[in-house]
Amino acid sequence: MPDQKAKNAAKASPSSAKAAPKSATEKALDKLGLHRPIDFALHLPIRYEDETKITRLEDTLDGDTAQIEGEITSCEVVIRARRQLVAVLNDGTDTCQLRFLNFYPSQQKQLAVGAKIRARGELRGGMFGWSMVHPVCKAAGGALPQALTPVYSTVAGLPQNYLRKAVLGGLSRAESSGALQDTIPEQILSKIGQLPAWNLRKALSFLHYPAPDVSLAQLEDHTHPAWQRLKIEELLAQQLSQLTSRKERDALLAPVLKASQGGLHEKLLAGLPLL
Repeated sequence: MPDQKAKNAAKASPSSAKAAPKSATEKALDKLGLHRPIDFALHLPIRYEDETKITRLEDTLDGDTAQIEGEITSCEVVIRARRQLVAVLNDGTDTCQLRFLNFYPSQQKQLAVGAKIRARGELRGGMFGWSMVHPVCKAAGGALPQALTPVYSTVAGLPQNYLRKAVLGGLSRAESSGALQDTIPEQILSKIGQLPAWNLRKALSFLHYPAPDVSLAQLEDHTHPAWQRLKIEELLAQQLSQLTSRKERDALLAPVLKASQGGLHEKLLAGLPLL
Protein backbone atom coordinates (compact mmCIF):
# COMPACT_ATOMS: atom_id res chain seq x y z
CA MET A 1 0.00 0.00 0.00
CA PRO A 2 2.20 2.82 -1.25
CA ASP A 3 -0.33 5.48 -0.25
CA GLN A 4 -0.30 4.35 3.35
CA LYS A 5 3.52 4.30 3.40
CA ALA A 6 3.58 7.84 2.07
CA LYS A 7 1.19 8.97 4.81
CA ASN A 8 3.31 7.32 7.49
CA ALA A 9 6.47 8.94 6.09
CA ALA A 10 4.79 12.34 6.08
CA LYS A 11 3.79 11.93 9.72
CA ALA A 12 7.35 11.02 10.69
CA SER A 13 9.00 13.83 8.69
CA PRO A 14 10.52 16.76 10.63
CA SER A 15 8.48 19.27 8.66
CA SER A 16 5.28 17.89 10.06
CA ALA A 17 6.52 17.88 13.66
CA LYS A 18 5.10 20.46 16.02
CA ALA A 19 7.35 23.33 17.08
CA ALA A 20 9.00 22.88 20.46
CA PRO A 21 7.25 24.80 23.26
CA LYS A 22 8.88 28.07 24.29
CA SER A 23 10.85 28.22 27.52
CA ALA A 24 9.88 30.57 30.35
CA THR A 25 12.77 32.85 29.37
CA GLU A 26 11.63 33.00 25.73
CA LYS A 27 8.08 33.85 26.83
CA ALA A 28 9.41 36.60 29.09
CA LEU A 29 11.47 38.07 26.24
CA ASP A 30 8.36 37.94 24.02
CA LYS A 31 6.45 40.04 26.55
CA LEU A 32 9.17 42.69 26.37
CA GLY A 33 9.32 42.54 22.56
CA LEU A 34 12.99 41.50 22.62
CA HIS A 35 13.80 39.37 19.56
CA ARG A 36 16.38 41.00 17.27
CA PRO A 37 19.77 42.39 18.34
CA ILE A 38 18.52 45.94 17.72
CA ASP A 39 15.60 45.30 20.12
CA PHE A 40 18.06 44.53 22.91
CA ALA A 41 20.27 47.49 21.99
CA LEU A 42 17.29 49.86 22.26
CA HIS A 43 16.01 48.39 25.56
CA LEU A 44 17.42 51.22 27.67
CA PRO A 45 17.78 51.31 31.47
CA ILE A 46 15.07 52.88 33.59
CA ARG A 47 17.57 53.73 36.36
CA TYR A 48 21.09 52.98 37.59
CA GLU A 49 22.80 51.67 40.72
CA ASP A 50 26.26 52.81 41.77
CA GLU A 51 28.31 49.74 42.71
CA THR A 52 31.62 51.36 41.75
CA LYS A 53 32.65 52.29 45.31
CA ILE A 54 32.56 51.11 48.91
CA THR A 55 31.31 53.60 51.52
CA ARG A 56 32.23 53.43 55.19
CA LEU A 57 29.30 53.48 57.61
CA GLU A 58 30.83 56.39 59.53
CA ASP A 59 30.64 58.48 56.33
CA THR A 60 26.95 57.83 55.58
CA LEU A 61 23.76 59.71 56.37
CA ASP A 62 20.25 58.51 57.11
CA GLY A 63 18.47 57.76 53.83
CA ASP A 64 21.65 57.25 51.78
CA THR A 65 21.76 54.41 49.30
CA ALA A 66 25.23 52.97 49.81
CA GLN A 67 27.36 49.89 49.31
CA ILE A 68 29.17 48.74 52.43
CA GLU A 69 31.64 45.91 52.97
CA GLY A 70 32.51 44.02 56.11
CA GLU A 71 32.23 40.84 58.16
CA ILE A 72 29.06 39.17 59.43
CA THR A 73 29.23 39.01 63.24
CA SER A 74 25.82 37.45 63.89
CA CYS A 75 22.98 35.90 61.90
CA GLU A 76 19.72 34.48 63.23
CA VAL A 77 16.08 33.92 62.41
CA VAL A 78 13.90 35.95 64.77
CA ILE A 79 10.15 35.92 65.34
CA ARG A 80 8.66 39.36 65.83
CA ALA A 81 5.65 40.59 63.93
CA ARG A 82 6.71 37.97 61.42
CA ARG A 83 9.54 35.52 60.85
CA GLN A 84 12.63 37.31 59.53
CA LEU A 85 16.35 36.86 58.99
CA VAL A 86 18.56 39.40 60.76
CA ALA A 87 22.33 39.59 60.27
CA VAL A 88 24.80 42.15 61.60
CA LEU A 89 27.61 43.44 59.40
CA ASN A 90 30.67 45.19 60.88
CA ASP A 91 32.73 47.31 58.46
CA GLY A 92 35.32 48.39 61.01
CA THR A 93 33.77 51.81 61.59
CA ASP A 94 30.25 50.82 62.69
CA THR A 95 27.70 48.01 62.45
CA CYS A 96 24.54 47.61 60.37
CA GLN A 97 21.62 45.22 60.70
CA LEU A 98 20.68 43.48 57.44
CA ARG A 99 17.02 42.54 57.68
CA PHE A 100 15.15 40.15 55.37
CA LEU A 101 11.39 39.71 55.75
CA ASN A 102 11.39 37.05 53.02
CA PHE A 103 14.42 34.82 52.71
CA TYR A 104 15.73 31.47 51.53
CA PRO A 105 18.06 28.97 53.21
CA SER A 106 20.74 29.94 50.68
CA GLN A 107 20.68 33.54 51.99
CA GLN A 108 21.11 32.33 55.54
CA LYS A 109 24.12 30.31 54.41
CA GLN A 110 25.56 33.31 52.53
CA LEU A 111 25.30 35.42 55.71
CA ALA A 112 26.95 32.91 58.03
CA VAL A 113 29.03 34.34 60.88
CA GLY A 114 32.53 35.18 59.65
CA ALA A 115 31.49 35.67 56.01
CA LYS A 116 32.83 38.81 54.34
CA ILE A 117 30.22 40.41 52.10
CA ARG A 118 29.18 43.58 50.29
CA ALA A 119 25.68 44.87 50.97
CA ARG A 120 23.93 47.59 49.02
CA GLY A 121 20.69 49.27 50.01
CA GLU A 122 19.03 52.23 51.71
CA LEU A 123 20.44 53.00 55.15
CA ARG A 124 18.12 53.84 58.01
CA GLY A 125 19.22 55.08 61.41
CA GLY A 126 17.43 54.40 64.67
CA MET A 127 17.82 53.70 68.37
CA PHE A 128 19.43 50.35 67.50
CA GLY A 129 21.85 51.85 64.95
CA TRP A 130 22.03 51.42 61.19
CA SER A 131 19.81 48.99 59.28
CA MET A 132 19.08 47.93 55.71
CA VAL A 133 15.93 46.08 54.65
CA HIS A 134 16.40 43.56 51.85
CA PRO A 135 19.85 44.78 50.73
CA VAL A 136 21.53 43.25 47.70
CA CYS A 137 24.35 41.09 49.05
CA LYS A 138 27.34 39.49 47.36
CA ALA A 139 30.69 38.10 48.44
CA ALA A 140 33.32 40.72 49.27
CA GLY A 141 36.51 41.03 47.28
CA GLY A 142 37.05 41.24 43.56
CA ALA A 143 37.24 44.29 41.36
CA LEU A 144 34.55 46.93 41.59
CA PRO A 145 32.57 47.73 38.41
CA GLN A 146 33.95 50.56 36.28
CA ALA A 147 30.50 51.77 35.20
CA LEU A 148 27.12 52.35 36.79
CA THR A 149 24.98 49.21 36.93
CA PRO A 150 21.89 49.48 34.67
CA VAL A 151 18.44 48.45 35.87
CA TYR A 152 16.01 47.49 33.09
CA SER A 153 12.25 47.15 32.94
CA THR A 154 11.56 43.43 33.10
CA VAL A 155 8.88 40.82 33.76
CA ALA A 156 8.58 37.80 36.04
CA GLY A 157 11.08 35.08 35.22
CA LEU A 158 13.67 37.44 33.73
CA PRO A 159 16.24 38.51 36.35
CA GLN A 160 18.37 41.62 35.92
CA ASN A 161 21.65 39.70 35.63
CA TYR A 162 20.32 37.68 32.69
CA LEU A 163 18.86 40.79 31.04
CA ARG A 164 22.12 42.72 31.40
CA LYS A 165 24.08 39.96 29.65
CA ALA A 166 21.41 39.66 26.93
CA VAL A 167 21.40 43.42 26.28
CA LEU A 168 25.20 43.54 26.12
CA GLY A 169 25.24 40.65 23.63
CA GLY A 170 22.48 42.23 21.54
CA LEU A 171 24.31 45.57 21.49
CA SER A 172 27.48 43.85 20.26
CA ARG A 173 25.62 41.91 17.53
CA ALA A 174 23.71 45.00 16.41
CA GLU A 175 26.97 46.91 16.05
CA SER A 176 28.75 44.15 14.11
CA SER A 177 25.78 43.76 11.76
CA GLY A 178 25.79 47.46 10.85
CA ALA A 179 22.41 48.15 12.47
CA LEU A 180 23.87 51.09 14.44
CA GLN A 181 25.14 53.08 11.46
CA ASP A 182 24.42 56.80 11.67
CA THR A 183 21.45 58.06 9.70
CA ILE A 184 21.83 61.79 10.39
CA PRO A 185 24.47 63.79 8.45
CA GLU A 186 27.25 65.40 10.51
CA GLN A 187 26.47 68.85 9.12
CA ILE A 188 23.04 68.67 10.73
CA LEU A 189 24.32 67.37 14.07
CA SER A 190 26.97 70.11 14.13
CA LYS A 191 24.18 72.66 14.53
CA ILE A 192 22.90 71.01 17.72
CA GLY A 193 25.22 71.63 20.67
CA GLN A 194 27.36 68.69 21.77
CA LEU A 195 25.65 66.12 19.58
CA PRO A 196 28.38 65.76 16.89
CA ALA A 197 30.53 63.93 19.47
CA TRP A 198 27.77 61.35 20.01
CA ASN A 199 27.13 58.92 17.19
CA LEU A 200 24.38 56.32 17.61
CA ARG A 201 26.72 53.51 18.68
CA LYS A 202 28.51 55.65 21.27
CA ALA A 203 25.24 57.02 22.70
CA LEU A 204 23.72 53.56 23.16
CA SER A 205 26.89 52.08 24.66
CA PHE A 206 27.15 54.97 27.11
CA LEU A 207 23.51 54.78 28.23
CA HIS A 208 23.80 51.05 28.94
CA TYR A 209 27.05 51.46 30.90
CA PRO A 210 27.67 55.11 31.88
CA ALA A 211 30.82 56.23 33.68
CA PRO A 212 30.46 56.59 37.47
CA ASP A 213 31.27 60.33 37.40
CA VAL A 214 28.33 61.21 35.13
CA SER A 215 25.42 63.21 36.53
CA LEU A 216 22.65 60.80 37.58
CA ALA A 217 20.17 63.66 37.33
CA GLN A 218 21.00 64.14 33.64
CA LEU A 219 20.59 60.42 33.00
CA GLU A 220 17.29 60.15 34.84
CA ASP A 221 15.68 63.26 33.33
CA HIS A 222 17.06 62.42 29.85
CA THR A 223 18.92 65.70 29.38
CA HIS A 224 22.38 64.12 28.91
CA PRO A 225 23.76 64.58 25.34
CA ALA A 226 23.58 60.80 24.78
CA TRP A 227 19.83 60.92 25.44
CA GLN A 228 19.49 64.01 23.23
CA ARG A 229 21.19 62.09 20.41
CA LEU A 230 18.61 59.31 20.67
CA LYS A 231 15.75 61.82 20.77
CA ILE A 232 16.97 63.21 17.44
CA GLU A 233 17.00 59.65 16.06
CA GLU A 234 13.44 59.02 17.28
CA LEU A 235 12.26 62.30 15.76
CA LEU A 236 13.80 61.36 12.41
CA ALA A 237 12.16 57.92 12.52
CA GLN A 238 8.79 59.52 13.26
CA GLN A 239 9.10 62.01 10.39
CA LEU A 240 10.15 59.28 7.93
CA SER A 241 7.21 57.12 9.02
CA GLN A 242 4.78 59.99 8.47
CA LEU A 243 6.31 60.75 5.05
CA THR A 244 5.95 57.09 4.01
CA SER A 245 2.31 57.02 5.13
CA ARG A 246 1.60 60.25 3.25
CA LYS A 247 3.11 58.87 0.04
CA GLU A 248 1.09 55.66 0.39
CA ARG A 249 -2.13 57.68 0.81
CA ASP A 250 -1.29 59.87 -2.19
CA ALA A 251 -0.77 56.76 -4.31
CA LEU A 252 -4.30 55.55 -3.66
CA LEU A 253 -6.73 56.33 -6.51
CA ALA A 254 -10.42 56.97 -5.95
CA PRO A 255 -12.73 54.67 -7.93
CA VAL A 256 -14.19 56.16 -11.13
CA LEU A 257 -17.96 56.68 -10.99
CA LYS A 258 -19.33 55.82 -14.43
CA ALA A 259 -22.16 58.01 -15.66
CA SER A 260 -25.36 56.05 -16.30
CA GLN A 261 -29.02 56.98 -16.49
CA GLY A 262 -30.50 56.89 -13.00
CA GLY A 263 -27.20 55.68 -11.60
CA LEU A 264 -25.12 56.71 -8.59
CA HIS A 265 -23.54 59.61 -10.49
CA GLU A 266 -26.89 61.28 -11.20
CA LYS A 267 -28.13 60.67 -7.65
CA LEU A 268 -25.00 62.33 -6.28
CA LEU A 269 -25.41 65.37 -8.54
CA ALA A 270 -29.08 65.61 -7.68
CA GLY A 271 -28.31 65.68 -3.98
CA LEU A 272 -25.90 68.59 -4.26
CA PRO A 273 -27.29 72.04 -3.36
CA LEU A 274 -27.79 74.54 -6.19
CA LEU A 275 -25.45 77.54 -6.21
